[in-house]
Amino acid sequence: MTLKLGIVMDPIEHINVAKDSSFAMMLAAQRRGWEIYYMNQRHLYSEGGVTRATTRVLRLSDNASDWFSIVGEQDIALAELDAVLMRKDPPFDIEYITTTWLLDSAERNGTLVVNKPASLRDANEKLFITCFPQCCVPMLVSGEPSRIRHFVAQHQDVILKPLDSMGGHSIFRVQPDNQNLSVILELMTLGGHKTIMAQRFIPEINAGDKRILLIDGEPVPFALARVPAAGETRGNLVAGATGVGVALTERDLWICSQVAPVLREMGILFAGLDVIGEYLTEINITSPTCIRELDHQYDLDIGAQLMACIESRLG
Repeated sequence: MTLKLGIVMDPIEHINVAKDSSFAMMLAAQRRGWEIYYMNQRHLYSEGGVTRATTRVLRLSDNASDWFSIVGEQDIALAELDAVLMRKDPPFDIEYITTTWLLDSAERNGTLVVNKPASLRDANEKLFITCFPQCCVPMLVSGEPSRIRHFVAQHQDVILKPLDSMGGHSIFRVQPDNQNLSVILELMTLGGHKTIMAQRFIPEINAGDKRILLIDGEPVPFALARVPAAGETRGNLVAGATGVGVALTERDLWICSQVAPVLREMGILFAGLDVIGEYLTEINITSPTCIRELDHQYDLDIGAQLMACIESRLG
């Protein structure tokens, strides 16, 4: 079956093809004979109540030096596409939210959007874990410096993170005697006007921050443990972590079983759970990564699994 697949993503000319999960998805779609319509956020617009986009039709090659060519350009209504992948990386700002509103219109007209636009808005990647406290370490969400300081004093070793970023940006590990704690809290909360998250530090980060991928609630049987670089506490590949494949543990599978029903209910077909030690720390649904690394280490084709899931939804 020839399908028309749209993808909203960051500029394709700047991706790292060896690591880019969106590229893996597009390759999988191309192998199925699907047409691929590429667009950035700025290419989307609404006219006469119809969401449209100036799209580029792509031909892809799994080649590190010459990985795509544009074989056509079409200005189309998104309702003409069978499915659209929303793969724009954070920051989760008003432009991102506006894009989800535009994608809502396409969804109402019958286009499958992965992940569901309303769920992208509702399930903040940091806050979403508060739905599953049984899986998490003690945590606090607040913009009040004094309250956060009390949490740090209570738990002694704490990770502070913003709610709208990715890749380990602006994440701090703090203790009560940190001489810079006051200024860190001032900067992160904008003087008490911005909400952040605090989580008790998990020492098992030394063994890696595991990324577990789920397709329609079903976990891929292997995770990528992102082991921090020397002197780092951030398990993010862009922060220098090393990716090591590991089989899922019983605890990992239990965490997946807790989260999966909610993902299905919310129409989240592709998600990435971050697990450190025994604990869930984030649920990534905007543009989860690690497909390429896991495919390479375990001879998988996770992109093909996702395309099969999408095709079954369209059947």
